[in-house]
Amino acid sequence: MGQFLLVDSRKLDGFEGLQQAVHGSHVDVMQLGRGRLRGTLSHVGIGDFSLSIGTFNVGMRTQRVSSDDKLIIGMLLAAEERVTHWSFDMGLNDVLVIPPLLEHDGVFFGASAYAAMRFDLNDVASLFGGEPRLSDPETWRSRGHFRADLDSGAIASRRLVRIMSHLRTYKAGLTPSTADFWTRSIVECMAANVMSSQPPDDTGWLPSARRLIRRVEEYLEDTGTRPVHVSEICAALGVSRRTLHRAFQEVFGLGPVSFLRHKRLCAVHSILHESVPGSTTVAAVAMQQGFYELGRFSQYYLAMFGERPSQTLAVGAGPRLRVQAPEPEL
Repeated sequence: MGQFLLVDSRKLDGFEGLQQAVHGSHVDVMQLGRGRLRGTLSHVGIGDFSLSIGTFNVGMRTQRVSSDDKLIIGMLLAAEERVTHWSFDMGLNDVLVIPPLLEHDGVFFGASAYAAMRFDLNDVASLFGGEPRLSDPETWRSRGHFRADLDSGAIASRRLVRIMSHLRTYKAGLTPSTADFWTRSIVECMAANVMSSQPPDDTGWLPSARRLIRRVEEYLEDTGTRPVHVSEICAALGVSRRTLHRAFQEVFGLGPVSFLRHKRLCAVHSILHESVPGSTTVAAVAMQQGFYELGRFSQYYLAMFGERPSQTLAVGAGPRLRVQAPEPEL
């Protein structure tokens, strides 16, 4: 284990901040819920091991294609509404296993908080020592979902947040021995929920609705940044609007027209968010993303993000204040 402690804690300013939801890993994020995003994101790095804790107040769609050989083990700390990963319906304090190099997707239907640790698969033998099944790297090579015990799960999640709070305020470096201790303390919180859980839930394979959604998203990815009409998707995939609507309602809780509009609004937000003031106009960006009624577009945008598009552009790509985040609430 390394001897240095790296800490990064900030308040979130827009859904783009969640692209670094897990330290050292990029996540594609789309805002689903309406309202100005508020939340926190904290990372603690101990050598090659990291712990991330994030909170946010609106619904999110997350997708990640791993490009490295790191194992991610996550825990759902809080959720006001439904949370799904792959086809797993997550309960409070449940543990999720994302093996190296595996594509992952999740849907948060409302305000949520999570914790995720990321480390080398070869380290499980030492970190989970004494537990034969958990210390076997083969245990972690398949995606998994462990349903937490109600009482012990709550204790483990509270302990995890307290450890993060302590390390976040600790300014000195760690010696190798203390680094090893704190790493094991973090891992133990997750392991406790795995060991006390019911048998792993292996029913998370994609049902028909999610398979169709996957085809839609692959099509959207191939089209790049241009706006796509729902009728184009129906024609390209050979499905009816009714079938498409049922699939989107089941997976996201909203229809395909609303989903595509949210996706285009997020694209506009990201473009304005990264633009230097004076380099473009709101109207130009809106038209590029298929919004031609600017008055209605502005209403959609305000309802979605809690600010007007001109306000996003006014801040643009200028410096953004990073501040110490408060301890995430459970």
